[in-house]
Amino acid sequence: MSTLIQQYFPHLTPIQITQFNQLSDLYTFWNEQINVISRKDMDNFYERHVLHSLGIAKVMMFEPNTRILDVGTGGGFPGIPLAILFPQCQFHLVDSIGKKIKVVQAVAEALKLENVTATHGRAEDVPGEYHFVVSRAVTRFKPFWSWIRQTFSKEQFNSLPNGILYLKGGDLTEEIQELNRPAYEYDLTIFYSEPFFETKKVVHVPA
Repeated sequence: MSTLIQQYFPHLTPIQITQFNQLSDLYTFWNEQINVISRKDMDNFYERHVLHSLGIAKVMMFEPNTRILDVGTGGGFPGIPLAILFPQCQFHLVDSIGKKIKVVQAVAEALKLENVTATHGRAEDVPGEYHFVVSRAVTRFKPFWSWIRQTFSKEQFNSLPNGILYLKGGDLTEEIQELNRPAYEYDLTIFYSEPFFETKKVVHVPA
């Protein structure tokens, strides 16, 4: 594994280190069958996909038994890296493209991630209640909120209020105004020194 992950997350268990190590080979294999990650991004896989996904954990460490819904997960980001980091939390990964969910299921199975379920479908059709919804730049905040606003549990036990934790880049002022709800931006440059993260953020929208 790129030592990058251990540099920023030094307290990984041997199992977690093994699982993070396996990600590169698994995604290289699956990417040849079903294109889930751009070829150029595979060269920077740990930085642009794994470390980026884990930016959410820099903003908040999920408490055990937190239920997290990953909407528009694609090939499993940010859900799979977060599920490795938080084995005592439950992750449900959803995408509207069936072949991407096939990759997610295969990767989760290969890593023996018992805390991951994956569904082919739309976010607004997912049953159950979740403490957090995570996602990586799937769409603008306003339509995204309309898809998932019914999914939040009333039960609160994390350091941030239940809500959305969204990975997005650039100037989000207009989008957040359009959403017309409180939203809190965390620059990933606070946590990471790589140039890739210069415009990248985690946005928390409380439910």
